[in-house]
Amino acid sequence: MNQRILKDYKVLKQTRYNAYISAIGHFIPPKVISNKHFAEYLDTTEEWIEERTGISERRYLEKDQPTSFAAIEAIRMLLKERKISADEIDLIIVATVTADMNYPSTACIIQDAIGAQNCWGFDLSGACSGFLFALTTGAQFIENGMHKKVIVVGADKMSSIIDPLDRNTCVLFGDGAGAVLLEPTEDKSLGIIDSILRIEGVGGKYLMQPAGGSLNPSSFETVEKRMHFVHQDGKAVFKDAVIGMANVSVEIMEKNNLSSDDIAYLVPHQANLRIISASAERMGLSMEKVMLNIHKYGNTTAATIPLCLSEYWRDGKLKIGDNLVLASFGAGYTWGSILLKWAL
Repeated sequence: MNQRILKDYKVLKQTRYNAYISAIGHFIPPKVISNKHFAEYLDTTEEWIEERTGISERRYLEKDQPTSFAAIEAIRMLLKERKISADEIDLIIVATVTADMNYPSTACIIQDAIGAQNCWGFDLSGACSGFLFALTTGAQFIENGMHKKVIVVGADKMSSIIDPLDRNTCVLFGDGAGAVLLEPTEDKSLGIIDSILRIEGVGGKYLMQPAGGSLNPSSFETVEKRMHFVHQDGKAVFKDAVIGMANVSVEIMEKNNLSSDDIAYLVPHQANLRIISASAERMGLSMEKVMLNIHKYGNTTAATIPLCLSEYWRDGKLKIGDNLVLASFGAGYTWGSILLKWAL
């Protein structure tokens, strides 16, 4: 490679800033759905659900409240906390698999609702890894100096796509949203330090929503066959998730020369308590160093990680300089990990 080109390339690769979380918000619907609800009409028990998943209850949005409703409330909490106007926002990235509609994007709906007159935005579909994918994407706009304020929101209304008659999936999911504001810092020791993100399309057949896209457009047949709901091969997903989430969490620690003593918290996707426990064990962490809210909310897909961060910060459990490992695994397959040094 020409030496001048190589020099210019190296300059471009050097980020000007780190992206750090300067504000955070979340929204959880007030409507509680306990395990008892499912035990009353399915061949299951409250105890079986909790033992197999770690979930005691979850929250549902009302029928007239789409995904954007939860996302907007989370963002409003964030803006109020940061004491800024929505007009200061440069970009909104929405991680979701339950967009209000195929188009316009949920980002457009949110932008209009909060009155953010000077921004652009888009939706990102990464399933349960969506927030990590969106957070890393948003960080690039901060690091290269293009934007100063980027909102990344993970939000899903899973109650809209779960089959209430499928006991293997309907007990797992809930609704909610979590949002963060990314801003630049010249302190390279704070904020998003590193990320490892991956996909493997061969796993898609084990966890999917078969209909509603261009492959299987909506029809009487797709509705009758219940193809618009979540379809999952639980055993296959469980096995692959345990390996994928645990390995990528260890990989990012080793890449950054960190031991278990250096980690303040593992912030895992809240899909199943047994998957979370296996990841913590592989990292050499006690469960006291693992953020958990799965027992209260179930799997809120793209919202689980920002929900945990928001709740733990508000409870005073996070301090500036804490090393956090964010990890997830989801449909696609998608998985990954982010090393984040807390700065709020």
